[in-house]
Amino acid sequence: MKAENKIFIKSFLLSGLVYTTLMAGFDYSDGQDFEILKLLFHFLFFGLFMGLLARYSHRKQIKKEMNETESKSYDTSL
Repeated sequence: MKAENKIFIKSFLLSGLVYTTLMAGFDYSDGQDFEILKLLFHFLFFGLFMGLLARYSHRKQIKKEMNETESKSYDTSL
């Protein structure tokens, strides 16, 4: 499995779970009922957003590192 996919899955699960837990805690403190569809919605969409953001950030970092190593190889040949 690619590193990008691993990062996406880990970020999706972790951030979705944390956000859903916090939102369930706030709902519980307000005295609202436990709604599984609402929590599932929070988990999926927030987790998906954060997973995609982590994947984008990882790709950008890899590109930056590749460009830095290429520029260093050209500088040493001078």
